[in-house]
Formats: sequence, structure tokens, C-alpha cells
Amino acid sequence: MASGVVLGIESSCDETGAGLVQDGRLLGHALASSMDEHARFGGVVPEIAARAHVQAIQHVIRQALDEAGLAFTDIGAVAVTTGPGLSGALQVGVAAAKGLAYGLGVPLHGVHHLAGHVAADTLEHGALPDPCMVLIVSGGHTSLLLVRDLVREPIVHLGDTLDDAAGECFDKVARVFGLPYPGGPAIDRAARDGDPTAVSFPRPLTGPRDDPYAFSFSGLKTAAARWTERLRSNGKALPVADGAAALQEAVADVLTRKALIACEDHGVDTLVVVGGVAANSRVRALAEERCRTAGITLRVPPMRLCTDNGAMIAAVGDLLVRADSPPAPLDVSIDPSAPLEFAALRPTTGARAAV
Repeated sequence: MASGVVLGIESSCDETGAGLVQDGRLLGHALASSMDEHARFGGVVPEIAARAHVQAIQHVIRQALDEAGLAFTDIGAVAVTTGPGLSGALQVGVAAAKGLAYGLGVPLHGVHHLAGHVAADTLEHGALPDPCMVLIVSGGHTSLLLVRDLVREPIVHLGDTLDDAAGECFDKVARVFGLPYPGGPAIDRAARDGDPTAVSFPRPLTGPRDDPYAFSFSGLKTAAARWTERLRSNGKALPVADGAAALQEAVADVLTRKALIACEDHGVDTLVVVGGVAANSRVRALAEERCRTAGITLRVPPMRLCTDNGAMIAAVGDLLVRADSPPAPLDVSIDPSAPLEFAALRPTTGARAAV
């Protein structure tokens, strides 16, 4: 059993995660978040995040091992996020992974953060169908990916956000509405009591001449801010619940509309939605409704695997180990802006091995 256990370490932003996976099965994982420390600043402060990772990394690794009933000597390989992400935060995770891999004498695998999000669903629903469409929605990413064989074929990047990601839009508008950070959960909670048709917010880049796979949420953010300013300047009370519901509806509409267009264009009958915003109740509900109508199978990981976590990185490492992919060198470096083409997990050689 022990030789096939992969430890995954995630530290790309404000969450320190460790997970243990063997043969596609999650054995244990732990997560520590510094979100509360960033809340008073209205967003992630890189220096605070890096310091929090230093303080948490040993604890979450030990906690994951304890949950799995394993010891350090049971670890057969170590996988770690090398990018994209915050430079200082990534350095903490990579340093810990290198030390463990060297000390235990086991292979080290560098993992692209987005590949981790894609692989997260396999821990709940098994191997990804070939092909499938993956919609990644989080605070830093909004991307449409065509995935075939996750290990042996490159991920095809169909589209990305041109400005704000969906989660970033939620964070910024929540601040305008006077809601707490992080904005996504706060918007979701407020929207429960609101009318999604109360405000006609725009649906960016959904016109006939627009790129069907590109996203843009900056204009939606601005529209929400101007609506807020207009009401307040006229001395009117801000109907936060209605604003939150309308904003959430606009984001969910754009995300799911474009994802289904991509499925239809590429003849794909499975849509996988991952990332922190996949935990949003309206995004989930509208995706279920539209996929059911279109005859498309929808796969969404449980909420505990939607946000950044070590389990998803371990899932990638497990795939790499089972594919006999060559390990990364111990001097592998971080890449805070790692391009998506390096998310392909096919066996490679050199400094970028297995990213």
C-alpha cells in the first residue's frame, strides 16, 4: 500500500493544503486558510499569505497523515503546486515538498495549479471521460478547457477571462455592496432573499460577434458599482439582496451559456465545473438545469474539493505516478505565471517535467 501513496501540497494563494491519494482514492486531507487575516484588507495580501503558509504547512501535512492513518515513511511520492500563483506562497510549498522528497528519498512532481482543479473531480467521480469540457471558475481563473487524456494529451485552452475572473468580480462587487470578504459566499448568502430579475445587469461577451469562449466580468463589476452609486446618490436604500441575486444570475448565465456552447461546438457530452465559484448555489443550479435540457452530463466536485486544496494536487501526482511519468529535478523552480500549456501531464523531460 505505502509505495503508491502520493502526498500533494498546495500553497498558491491563501490556503495551505495537504492531501494523500492512492490509485485515485483520497485517503486523507487537511486545509488551513488565512482568509480571515486578509478580510480587513478586502483581498489577499501576498506577504500575509506567505507567512501563513510557513506557519501552517507542517501542521496540515501531519493532520492529513493522521486522518489517513499513515506515517511519513508511507509516502511514495510528493507532488506540489509550482504555479501559477503568488511567488512567496508558492515558494513555501515547493520548499516543503523538496525537503520531504529529498529526506524520504521519493520522487518529486511539480504540478500546474489548473491541472489540479481539473483532477479534483476524479476523486469524487472517477476517471474523466475522453473528451470532456472543463469550466474552471475561481477568484483568479475563469477558463474553458477541452480535456482528453489528462495524462498523455495536452489540455486545449479554448478561452479565458480577458480581465476580472468571476470570483474576482464577486469580491469587488461585494465590497461595493458593503458585504464581507470573501465576496463569493457573501453574495450567495445575500442572494437567497433577492429577486434575480430586479436589476438588468449586462451579460458581457455574449453577442453574436463576440468570442464564444472568452469571458469578461470587468464591465459587469462596473455596472453593479454604478447602480449602487446611482441609488445612494439619490438617497435611496440599497436593496443588497436584489443586487446580489441579479449579479449572481448574470455571472451564472454567462458561465453556463458559454460552457454549453463549447460542449456543442466540440461534440462533448460531459461538462465538469471546478474551482471555488463552482460552490456557488446558482452556478450549480443553472448548470444542472441547462445540462439536463441539453442532454449533457454534469460533474461538479463536492464543495470541499472546489476551493484550492492539497487533495487535487495529490490527484495529479497519483496520475503521474501511475503513468510512470519522470519526476521533476530537485531544483525545479516555481513559475508564478505558468502558461496553461504546461498543464499537460504527458511524460516529459527536463526542468519542466510533469508540470
